[in-house]
Amino acid sequence: MAWFKPGDLLDRTFEIGIILKGLDGLLELIGGILLLAVSPATLSRLVVTLTQHEISEDPHDFIATHLLHLTAGLHQSTVWFGAAYLLLHGAVKVVLVVALLRNQLWAYPWTIVFLLAFIGYQIYRIALHPTVGLVVLTVFDAFIVWLTWREYGRQRAGGAHPATPE
Repeated sequence: MAWFKPGDLLDRTFEIGIILKGLDGLLELIGGILLLAVSPATLSRLVVTLTQHEISEDPHDFIATHLLHLTAGLHQSTVWFGAAYLLLHGAVKVVLVVALLRNQLWAYPWTIVFLLAFIGYQIYRIALHPTVGLVVLTVFDAFIVWLTWREYGRQRAGGAHPATPE
């Protein structure tokens, strides 16, 4: 199969969106590996060192205080769960993105199912503790689902894109 070639603005948007998802998946894989390589105590010390200057200037700094709070109570089992989650989630994203870019028809419904499952989880999280970032991520994911559904229909129809010069 040939690589995905965008034919119009929505195709290009789809391509950019899934590439962003793939980059996010790579970052999750790196994060998962780092979590496995670094002990909770080392992670906590690292965060204390990195936030020390900011906390000395502003003891109520939002990001620094949240990072300190997050790493203060880390246990090895929590780190392993986080690492496993990031590794699995990242690997699935990367595999699906590569398959989509390779026009693998099976990847379209799997991507939709995968994103809808996470949209459901994100909506649950929004209901408990709404944040602007999570709302934006959820809207972005919903848009990617729509673009994936659109592209899947075009791929199934067989005449997805006009010829583009290589």
